[in-house]
Amino acid sequence: MPGCLISRRLTPKVKSSEINRIPDCREISKIFINGKWLDSTATFPVYNPANGEEIARVADGGAAEARAAFKAAAEAFKSWSASTAHYRSAILYRAWQLMLERKDELAALMTQEQGKPLKAAANEVQYAADFLLWFAEEAKRNYGETIPSGRADQRFVVQHQPVGVVAAVTPWNYPVSMITRKVAPALAAGCTIVLKPAESTPLCAIEVFKILQEAGVPDGVVNLVTANDPAPVGEEFCSNPVVRKLTFTGSTAVGKKLARDAAGQLKRVSMELGGHAPFIVFEDADPVHAAKGAALVKFLNTGQACICPNRIFVHRNIATAFLETLTARVAKMRVGAGNEPGVAIGPLVNEQAIAKIDAQVTDACSKGAKVLAGGDRLVDGEFSNGYFYAPTILHGVTEEMLIYREETFGPVAPVVLFDDDDDILAMANDTTYGLAAYVYTQNLSLAMRTFEGLQFGIIGINDINPTSAAAPFGGMKNSGLGREGAREGMVEYLETKLGGFSV
Repeated sequence: MPGCLISRRLTPKVKSSEINRIPDCREISKIFINGKWLDSTATFPVYNPANGEEIARVADGGAAEARAAFKAAAEAFKSWSASTAHYRSAILYRAWQLMLERKDELAALMTQEQGKPLKAAANEVQYAADFLLWFAEEAKRNYGETIPSGRADQRFVVQHQPVGVVAAVTPWNYPVSMITRKVAPALAAGCTIVLKPAESTPLCAIEVFKILQEAGVPDGVVNLVTANDPAPVGEEFCSNPVVRKLTFTGSTAVGKKLARDAAGQLKRVSMELGGHAPFIVFEDADPVHAAKGAALVKFLNTGQACICPNRIFVHRNIATAFLETLTARVAKMRVGAGNEPGVAIGPLVNEQAIAKIDAQVTDACSKGAKVLAGGDRLVDGEFSNGYFYAPTILHGVTEEMLIYREETFGPVAPVVLFDDDDDILAMANDTTYGLAAYVYTQNLSLAMRTFEGLQFGIIGINDINPTSAAAPFGGMKNSGLGREGAREGMVEYLETKLGGFSV
């Protein structure tokens, strides 16, 4: 299709040297409300997790700034919601073009601010741009319908209209793509939005909003409130009566609190929360192929992704070959700052993340697990001022260990052996989470039965990347409510209105 050809022309490869081509963010002290970058007397620092250095100071907003943003969004909603789908589509399409043109700079900034290796950062920018393109197209597919009536003198007409002003909260682990995954469908549907990015990664959000502004988004339609303390802004998001929908990506604990607080005004909510993904390798699977897949998805973003496997179940009869391959691949993973060539494992987000991982590994070892690779924090030399943990494999993990029950969010692969295919479904489903799962088998019937029996929203069958802007993303149980991406992604921002006409 033509769009694919354009995408290839506008997406050059990112080179390590591009790390120096970052936007000038050191003097930032502004919040974006009603199309203007406003001064703020209070600021907070942003640090590079690879070396602890301060890289910028950013405006520290609060409830007052959020209220001002909602006022602007409510006023802008009047005209934006009445604009044509083709008009909104053209703006999103232009934002897609601009993001691809600035792919190198955005990737370099992300590596500096969030820590992920430069290649992974470039992949995320591409993924983020995909949402802009997808919803530029989806904006024109907001179809209604007519419904036959039982009465000859009656006609039913259904329309889907924008829900209203949206409040959005995005996480630090994917600081660009999680923004476009929320903003793009909201704008496509005709909603206006106020967004609070994670306090660890506001610089990426600022650059995305500059792109939206340059693309022609009218004043007040998109608003950005950065804040060091998320609580006052979050309270305003839930209590302000102007807000008709709250969308959040983050921890399950915070998501539950926001959902409770928003329930008082019956705001619509969508939540993409934590995960505890099983990775099942059946006896008939190719253990080498499965281990290569496990290594790629487990250590994705240094393990800091909600879809990363947290329990790797391997049939005992193929465990030796699987573990040999997994250990060999992990041993080759270079740890370091994301702008260094060949780095696969970047820093973790902060000291608390290190402490949680270390506690899980210590607990597992005290209860009989064996460390096949890694197992400790890296603190010497280039690692001395950063948050680095060696990529780790734990063998012999059992259900009594913390890591079997808790989400890790780090570079630790816990391997659990199993003997009976009939038991593994219950083992995989034995969690309060239900986001992603992975299955490796060459038996089509077994694959289908497992797919249907797993209580997870996203399941990869011999596939470690079952995600796309065109595919619905979301979980079951404590992993969230609603879906993002795909056709369903825009439905989350629409109300259904019925008209009954007497003729």
